Amino acid sequence: MGYNRGETIEKSNGMSYEQEKQIAIAAVTLAAQLCQRVRQTIKPETIEKRDRSPVTIADFGSQAVICKLLSEAFPADPIVAEEDAATLVEADMASYLAQVTEHVQALIPTATDQAVVDWINRGNGQVGQRFWTLDPIDGTKGFLRGEQYAVALALIEDGEVKVGALACPALPIDPQDPQTGSLYVAVRHEGATRMALPIAAPGGEPQPIQVMPATQTDRFCFVESVESGHGDQTQQQAIAQAVGITAPSLRMDSQAKYAVVSDGQATLYLRLPSPKTPDYREKIWDHAAGSIVVEEAGGKVTDMHGQPLDFSSDYKMNQNQGVVVSNGACHEAVIAALAVAP
Repeated sequence: MGYNRGETIEKSNGMSYEQEKQIAIAAVTLAAQLCQRVRQTIKPETIEKRDRSPVTIADFGSQAVICKLLSEAFPADPIVAEEDAATLVEADMASYLAQVTEHVQALIPTATDQAVVDWINRGNGQVGQRFWTLDPIDGTKGFLRGEQYAVALALIEDGEVKVGALACPALPIDPQDPQTGSLYVAVRHEGATRMALPIAAPGGEPQPIQVMPATQTDRFCFVESVESGHGDQTQQQAIAQAVGITAPSLRMDSQAKYAVVSDGQATLYLRLPSPKTPDYREKIWDHAAGSIVVEEAGGKVTDMHGQPLDFSSDYKMNQNQGVVVSNGACHEAVIAALAVAP
């Protein structure tokens, strides 16, 4: 089920990305099931990547499942994903690879060790005219702590995010049912929706979502990362206060922060450069899916200087510094406050 250049041209003129949306939903839903299975049945083991961030069996399994589905549906599409299988194929990692394969086999019975490695490495693609970007578990530390994480997948075409699917298994769609997570989906110019995870659960039909209205000033609040090293929490608090948000921040891992802005649970998400790493640049898989969900729900996403996020040049957003995500109404005031901030 590949695509051709003619389809791409037609879609740029307004056709729906229905097939891409349905494959994205299926892929992140299956991956979320794998992640929850890992989380519920074992204490996740971790290994160290070169940058010393934790990676789990679930990261690798999630990427394998999603890349398999995408490759079958859109074989010509590159996938730019966070993980690769280099560590898994080392001689002393055979038992670890076997665990990854076991979890994948629970969902795809024909999976083998070699197939899993090949599927993971399908994510080593390059940014181009049309490609998918994937974070198989955004917020691995949150996953390990039993808190928020997300499976984030987006289709980018001509530098613009066209489709986004954001599975947040630990973000209840119904506060009375903490066992049911949320799946956020958006297609450019078609709006954003939220549905229950698993999709078969009650309330599984997609429901349109909107950002918090500008009139609900008494509910204004902002979200930021749990990890202090992921931003400048002192400046983030100051900027929030400068635009009239006095409530303490809600700290969450992963693109679940985009999710709660998109459905009106929060007004603003700030991710400003940490003084410890002022030259750090964000990676596209950490923002692509969340950004389209917020924008299609009526919000706005830019860098801290008010510039659009660059998804077209590299896996790092080298032209951008910081990220501001809002309900739209307060966005210009945030950018103005940042412009005069010390």
